[in-house]
Amino acid sequence: MLHRVLGKISINRNEFLLVFGLLFNVFTWYFFLSSFIEKVILRSGFENQSLVIWGTFYLSIVVFSIVGAFLSKRISLFKFFYSWILLGVIASLLPVLVNRFTVPQIVVISVFLGASFGIGMPSCLAFFAETTKVDNRGRVGGITFLIVFLVSALFTIPFDFLSLTMLAIICALWRGAGLSIYWLKLKKQDTSEVTKTSFFSILNNRSFLLYFIAWLMFCLVDTMEKAIVEQVLLTRFSELLSTMNRVEPIIATIFIFIAGFMCDWIGRKKIVLSGFVSLGVAYAILGFLGIESYFSWYMYFVVDGAAWGIFYLTFVLILWGDLSQPGSREKYYTLGSVPFFISYIIPHFVEFGNEELAAGFYFSVAAFFLFLAILPLIYAPETLPEKKMELRRLRSFAEEAQKAKEKYERKIG
Repeated sequence: MLHRVLGKISINRNEFLLVFGLLFNVFTWYFFLSSFIEKVILRSGFENQSLVIWGTFYLSIVVFSIVGAFLSKRISLFKFFYSWILLGVIASLLPVLVNRFTVPQIVVISVFLGASFGIGMPSCLAFFAETTKVDNRGRVGGITFLIVFLVSALFTIPFDFLSLTMLAIICALWRGAGLSIYWLKLKKQDTSEVTKTSFFSILNNRSFLLYFIAWLMFCLVDTMEKAIVEQVLLTRFSELLSTMNRVEPIIATIFIFIAGFMCDWIGRKKIVLSGFVSLGVAYAILGFLGIESYFSWYMYFVVDGAAWGIFYLTFVLILWGDLSQPGSREKYYTLGSVPFFISYIIPHFVEFGNEELAAGFYFSVAAFFLFLAILPLIYAPETLPEKKMELRRLRSFAEEAQKAKEKYERKIG
């Protein structure tokens, strides 16, 4: 089965297994770490200090991603990945040494956990871009993230019934399983930069900046509005909130897979634009119909899940690899990931009164800013080469013509 899929997307099986193994291990581990920190906060009664804990975790990821973007150029890729995985194992085991958590202890642990994830993340994503071709990057990413989300969802269910020590051990063992890439041959990579690229020059890159602005606006608007949504629903439709918090990740997972194939078929820009337009419409409906309408809430959750699925794939995995060249990709991915991690801190600052009029106003404002975010996307270039899309259309047309011919020959024969 695997060789059939890989044959269609033109990627070496060993290369696919290697990049899939790295991404699968690190992103599932990231979800496990997030779940572990959440359990520590809830079980230890640190809800009032959650901003400090989560802020430390996400800021550590951002800071050490910048460090990792420079550090990865100074040692071989193979040694860097192995050192990164071992660092993750050690960081995951730190909570085992703690008998009873205090806020300073969990803050220190959050620093180490964030650092052990962030320091190698840009290189891992850059390796994904190096290994995949531009015309199959969406499908490989879609398949990988589909499995990551499914496994993360299934394996975090038992977390509610395990002790914090056991959870830390599981995280360490899972991260250590990433060392199994040893049996796959990692090709020697040229660690010298093709061009000397600085973070400042990337921010001056028009194509990068147009996509980055749209991504930043989405992360800020959607995470702020999500905090408002939760506060509104907790007082009015708590059962609906509980149900949709389980359903929305499933919707996102499905759309990650669909978007992966569509990105390689019609291009990245159209898929991203469709996500912004549909989410803007969903917020507009919430603002127009009001927060008492079940229809508007269902539409919001479905569209928001679909949008996050599309944007997870395009803005985390695909676009920065498309826009960058070998030697500079780590820095592109580092900058591209900043809005995603910073946005998780925002909901902790959002306070909202439960007045229906105010809710409708906030959702209308969100719709306005999301439609505004479409403007830079209109001027952004398509990152999938036109020749690739045209060639795929011609191949599809030829296959359909061949099938029609065979069907006709069977009919007259």
